[in-house]
Amino acid sequence: MRVFVTGATGFIGSAVVNELISAGHQVVGLARTDKAVSELTAARAEVHRGSLDDLDSLRSGSASADGVIHLAFKHDFSDYEGALAADLRAVETIGAALEGSGKPFVNTSGTLMMLGVTPPGTIGTEEIVAGQHARGASENTALAFAKRGVRSSVVRLSPSVHGEGDQGFVSYLIGVARTKGAAAYVGDGSNRWPAVHRLDAARLFRLALEQAPAGSILHGVGDEGVPFRDIAEVIGRHLGVPVVSIPREEADAHFGFLGAFASADNPTSSALTQQRLEWQPKEPGLIEDLEQGHYFKN
Repeated sequence: MRVFVTGATGFIGSAVVNELISAGHQVVGLARTDKAVSELTAARAEVHRGSLDDLDSLRSGSASADGVIHLAFKHDFSDYEGALAADLRAVETIGAALEGSGKPFVNTSGTLMMLGVTPPGTIGTEEIVAGQHARGASENTALAFAKRGVRSSVVRLSPSVHGEGDQGFVSYLIGVARTKGAAAYVGDGSNRWPAVHRLDAARLFRLALEQAPAGSILHGVGDEGVPFRDIAEVIGRHLGVPVVSIPREEADAHFGFLGAFASADNPTSSALTQQRLEWQPKEPGLIEDLEQGHYFKN
């Protein structure tokens, strides 16, 4: 299958590209910079020049492919609304280019989209429909293309997609702990974050491309819910800094943009995903991965 991948050189996207090529697929990666061109070429993928803001490039890349995996997102939290709008436009453009073809379109969302929809304390499942807030709008838009002749699906990723080279939320928490001289959690730290290893996530995206029924929601979740305090304790031990509790009203000042999520309780199941696609997480869980030490080398 000839697969158009946006975000193909990112932490997750590069793993998806390797997974697809190893499985015999032909990959065409969206490239905005010369650096991205070099990385895609080294990975034995074709290059399609463009960006999320270049809707013509998204349209042509999608139309000429046998399927699309959309991973790119502007991680600019100083203009999060702008990033969300750009993502929604991209989803609308890709879906329209595939309309009536029956081709697969795998969009990316997050398990945090279920906050405010799932009753507090309950485990989120693939049957829960996201609200229209945040990336929920692009998630629902992608799924709606299932009624317009596209085999669309959504992979909701855990807030922690971990592994060597991670520059996401957990790496950010480690940086905050270094700067502040303490590894913090909010309240009693019992709130839970789901997690998935990067390589397990990459395999899920491939399976979704190949097999996911139209309109399906899939959960990229290995650990259903790791208590935030457990994460802080590992960070504190490896950095040699104290592990402390802070009140919710101090979370934004301490964690910055991540303050709202530091106290989020987001336990999430992937049981239906595992059943539908015969996907089984095989890589180390988040705590085991942290204990290996690679997060703390730099």
